[in-house]
Amino acid sequence: MSDIAHLRKSYERAQLDEANSEADPLKQFELWFHQALTAEIPESNAMTLATVGADGRPSTRVVLIKDFDARGIVWYTNYESRKGRELAGNAFAALQFHWIELERVVRIEGRTERVSAEESDAYFATRPLDSRIGAWASPQSQVISSRAVLVTNAAKFGAKFMLQPPRPAHWGGYRLLPDRWEFWQGRKSRLHDRLHYRQGATAWVRERLAP
Repeated sequence: MSDIAHLRKSYERAQLDEANSEADPLKQFELWFHQALTAEIPESNAMTLATVGADGRPSTRVVLIKDFDARGIVWYTNYESRKGRELAGNAFAALQFHWIELERVVRIEGRTERVSAEESDAYFATRPLDSRIGAWASPQSQVISSRAVLVTNAAKFGAKFMLQPPRPAHWGGYRLLPDRWEFWQGRKSRLHDRLHYRQGATAWVRERLAP
């Protein structure tokens, strides 16, 4: 087995400073996200979502961004899943994108809210049929006896709804309303660039953090 303590990588692809960054963090995110898509980075739309339960234990999982604008960052899931239950008790969450090929990380923090039923309906209708059936078939985060439970449920709901499964009431979108952003660009000698944005009284305040 290789000695993981000695794994090393020197980050030298780019730099990030106040002069070449946007004053609005949403515009900076849009720029970096577009560059990640253009670079054809695998799963460039994947982000880690962190929530905290009533017991104070944090948990993370990977979800997919489905929309973003001035209101916030949107993803969809089962409201009765562990993340859904935790967000019901504590609406604050954090997101992280890691585009390793570009040596970049984006961190976003803020309060979450459910998107409107109309938005959830509109997105659900665009999903592949198997995914729409899957939203009915999977009691997400619950203990099941075997994979056969999922297969049986999928067959049952497929027969019930055929080609027109409606959106389940327990499934829909969340929107994170950012109040903190951080853009991290890897640099040589571990002297990384970190630009942090926080909400000021009238505008975003941009600050440099030590790596």
